[in-house]
Amino acid sequence: MGMSVIISEATDQDVEQIFKLQYLCFQSEAALYGNYRIDPLVQTLASVRQEVADDCVFVARLGDEVIGSVRGAITDDGAASIGRLCVHPRLQGHGIGARLLRAAESALAEQRGARKFRLHTGHRSEGNLRLYRKVGYETVGTSKGADGVPMIVLEKQAGAYVATA
Repeated sequence: MGMSVIISEATDQDVEQIFKLQYLCFQSEAALYGNYRIDPLVQTLASVRQEVADDCVFVARLGDEVIGSVRGAITDDGAASIGRLCVHPRLQGHGIGARLLRAAESALAEQRGARKFRLHTGHRSEGNLRLYRKVGYETVGTSKGADGVPMIVLEKQAGAYVATA
């Protein structure tokens, strides 16, 4: 590649790239479920801008291009909800997703006092499930997304960092 992937906090200047990347990355999830109305595909640019302003949002950059992102926020029960993890399809499988997760977890624990992390993914999303389990998440239940997709809920305690290959 010639350049290093840099993980950093997202800024308002990243919002449009995050929005476009999210739309690209979640096409494969939509196809997996035959549902192109899943939440990441119908989210508005204004909503992404608000999340970048309010939540803990990290991006992975390759030069000037945002090639990955993740978001996290503290929920009413004090856990950190992590979501919208995505990495450009051409760069998946290189550990960028795991690095983004670690950055979000660290910031949520250190800056916002999270003691537990929670995320969810579609029940057919084997690649996502493999990554989450590899970095220490365990299945704690199921739910149904607002879009009707059956979801698997995973959690891990803060400080439960697992080495990634």
